[in-house]
Amino acid sequence: GCSKGSCVIWDFETKGLAREFHDKDYSASITSVSWSKYGHRLLASATDKSLTLWDVLSGEKISRITLEKTPLHASLQPSCPTPSICLACPLSSAPLLVDLDTGSTRFLPVSVSENSNPSAHNPRNKFADGTPPFTPTAAIFDKHGDLIYVGNSKGEILIVDSKSIQVHAVIPIPGGAVVKDIVLSRDGRYLLTNSNDRVIRVYKNILPVKGSGEEIRNISSNSNDYESHYDKLKVNGASCLILSCELSDFITKTQWKTPCFSGNGQWIVGASANKGEHRLQIWDQAGPLVKILDGPKEAVIDLAWHPAEPTIATVSVTGLVYIWAKEHVENWSAFAPDFEELEENEEYVEREDEFDLNPREEEAEEVSIDEDADIDIETFEKNAMFSDVEDSVDEIVFLPAIPSPDVPDEQPVKCLESSSKLEDSSHSGSPSSMAAVQDGQAIPMASSPMEVNYSAAEDPAELPISKRVRRLSMKGLESLQFEKDKTPATKSKSNGKPAKSSALDDEATEDEEVNIET
Repeated sequence: GCSKGSCVIWDFETKGLAREFHDKDYSASITSVSWSKYGHRLLASATDKSLTLWDVLSGEKISRITLEKTPLHASLQPSCPTPSICLACPLSSAPLLVDLDTGSTRFLPVSVSENSNPSAHNPRNKFADGTPPFTPTAAIFDKHGDLIYVGNSKGEILIVDSKSIQVHAVIPIPGGAVVKDIVLSRDGRYLLTNSNDRVIRVYKNILPVKGSGEEIRNISSNSNDYESHYDKLKVNGASCLILSCELSDFITKTQWKTPCFSGNGQWIVGASANKGEHRLQIWDQAGPLVKILDGPKEAVIDLAWHPAEPTIATVSVTGLVYIWAKEHVENWSAFAPDFEELEENEEYVEREDEFDLNPREEEAEEVSIDEDADIDIETFEKNAMFSDVEDSVDEIVFLPAIPSPDVPDEQPVKCLESSSKLEDSSHSGSPSSMAAVQDGQAIPMASSPMEVNYSAAEDPAELPISKRVRRLSMKGLESLQFEKDKTPATKSKSNGKPAKSSALDDEATEDEEVNIET
């Protein structure tokens, strides 16, 4: 998402622009983008309080609605290929479910007290027990969209049914710090929270990945022997999430920003929230720190981990996107003929016929190949790294490029005008060339297209009215110059024979050429 209101999709392999979505009527900055589960749709939230849904293949806008508050984050429901329900987290309001087709909204509960209805929403953005207004609340769908995990400013995780909007469980966070971010791993088995106490907490999801909504309803219906409803919800929460580990920097006490899981869920990355610092820390899922990545002196706005490769993309405050990848070290070790790496030199004894050509074996191999078999070039090989590969039949695996029309350029018109002028000038006789002929200087044959065309004509009547100009050959010019350098021309002999000069003139006359002047 860009500050000018457009959404850009980059091809990660070619590093080229694949798609750009932009509404000409709106230019507000984009606050978040969200892909649908199968990649057919893209949701964008903007600072003008709008939510826009785009069709990725066609590039057309499907719908656009405007909320009452500015949404900081929005995500599509992952339950269907073409979702129309999204979860929006506004700046100063409770999270809400939005129907992009009808524009209807439903607010989610953000807190549960002992003497209040857990599903009630206070329109004044206050808790039911009278505490001050809450800060922006984080919320996210589970893997299949049956449940919604909500993190509030009281340091609690609420598990809400996405259909009935009812709270089924509450998980108190140690310390009770405000929850800023809540993220689910791709396989849906782990969940992390980022709190104001500078600690990232990782929880293991005990609920089944499929059918989690039905399972939590069964847990909620079986637990009725408790004094208060809040105690019941806390007991239900203990059957849903278990705290796995806590991640923090005990030395610098850094506030974290936009943490997320790796594609396989085994690594966790968090960015420093300090201004002027582009630092990432990577932890193992068990808790130990693995790597620290330092970049330019630019604050991090957002980051994302590649779903299948050890690659991270970060966005800086200057608008640049940085790609972090594993540094590949070339291996110059020795390898055996079967490409097995050798730690030390070994003596290899080859067979007597190892490198001999056996025509019979080659014929047998050729016969075993079925040349008439049809080759499938349309079926896409599924990636085993994706946890939802079993139901990813209709996902987008290729985004065809759409050629953009060329911008008309005025330069070709100018070139045509200049070429026409050159042609006109070439058709008109060159004064300099005619002057050279009159002065007795030699010029190349067929110095203009007109000379070539007219010399090729057989009928003199077809030629325009012209003036014949006699042009001497090189030999004649040399003889003429030689005669001029001599003393005054000698008189002819008494016997009536012509002089040498006349003979030279006759020889020059034989080499004369006709030059046509227009």
